[in-house]
Amino acid sequence: MMFSVRDLKRLILPLVVEQILLVTVGMADTMMVSSVGQEAISAISLVDSINLLLINVFSALGTGGAIVTAQYLGREDDENASLAAKQLIYVVGAVATVVMAVCLLGNGPILRAIFGKVEPAVMEGSRLYFYITALSYPFIGIYNGGAAVFRAMGNSKVSMLCSALMNLINIGGNAVLIYGLGAGVEGAAIATLLSRMAAALVILWLLCKGGGRVQLHQPLKPEYHREMVRGILRVGVPNGLENGMFQIGKILVQGLVASFGTAVIAANAMANNIAMIPHVSGSAIGLAMVTVVGQCVGAGEYEQARKYMLGLTGLVYASMGTLEVFLGLSAGFWVGLFQLPPETAAIAVQLIHSFVIFAIIFWPASFALPNGLRAAGDVRFTMLVSTASMWVFRIGASFLLCSPLVGMGIMGVWVAMYIDWIARCAAFLWRFFSGRWKGRQVI
Repeated sequence: MMFSVRDLKRLILPLVVEQILLVTVGMADTMMVSSVGQEAISAISLVDSINLLLINVFSALGTGGAIVTAQYLGREDDENASLAAKQLIYVVGAVATVVMAVCLLGNGPILRAIFGKVEPAVMEGSRLYFYITALSYPFIGIYNGGAAVFRAMGNSKVSMLCSALMNLINIGGNAVLIYGLGAGVEGAAIATLLSRMAAALVILWLLCKGGGRVQLHQPLKPEYHREMVRGILRVGVPNGLENGMFQIGKILVQGLVASFGTAVIAANAMANNIAMIPHVSGSAIGLAMVTVVGQCVGAGEYEQARKYMLGLTGLVYASMGTLEVFLGLSAGFWVGLFQLPPETAAIAVQLIHSFVIFAIIFWPASFALPNGLRAAGDVRFTMLVSTASMWVFRIGASFLLCSPLVGMGIMGVWVAMYIDWIARCAAFLWRFFSGRWKGRQVI
């Protein structure tokens, strides 16, 4: 077998720590801002739905580069793996810079078009937070690309340490700017910008000076290798479209949530943050699957790829199931940390309890298993399934269940999400067991 149990532990455990950092620091970030008031929480949660859309697009390009790099590494072709990594950094950096310019120029119109019904105080905070965080897009794009390359090498410790640095700077900046200087939303945004700048610079330095199989040679000397860029885009564009459509759908649903009032917006934001706790293991193992399956496919070992996909998805079920049970029993405690009004806290707890039930059964096959399919090059199928399911079930069902005809309110949004998971789960399990994902390498 290409990856021993020890290799998998060395790859997965740092990724778990990295995901824990992302979740816990994200919660701490929100807790710090919550001291400013519900309007601040609402402003940040609304803009972060846009930020998450764009960051996922950058991550999708990073995944495309990681898959190409991993497949070259599987072939023992380190030189081309390094060239592919350099192409990735240039591509994701250029895309992120263009996106930043669009968001800076269209700040107000973009927010009004999506969240036009929110209260004036929330809109004012949203505009400020959006403007400052948009400046960080090139940095988070380059960081995601570099981190993906290190994961493709099987060196997830680097991305874990860089993530720790980024999050420590973010928390420290929040403490100084929010508590020390009373900057509120503006302080949270500046801390985010500074943390992403630092992470990008460190990851670039490590790619240039590190001693791994993949290195970034002469980063200031532009190079263009059409076939490598095409390979990256062949995975990255469908993956980016998939992630983009997914997040656009969430933004549209967020616009629906915004019409329910500030208390529901805050409860929805808190429940989403807390519900991410059990995802630390699933997200980490899903990232590891890209490296493992990508290298197996690059070496032509499809049977090994199949076994790893099955085994790692099973590991997600076991680990997430345990954490979901823990979350269900302790939901009240986690919600209590955010000092929400009783009405808002009650809504958040109700949403979390419903989430636990469905996540245990459907989330792993819906979101971890497709990473293996993508790493094998089967990106078009995952894109079509994810996009169709998002628009038909999550968006369509949200507006139906929240309509006056049904009147489920915010719970209707979450039930629509569960219906989406069920559809994805059925489609991806069928694809895996049918074997039609094989023979679709990208290089």
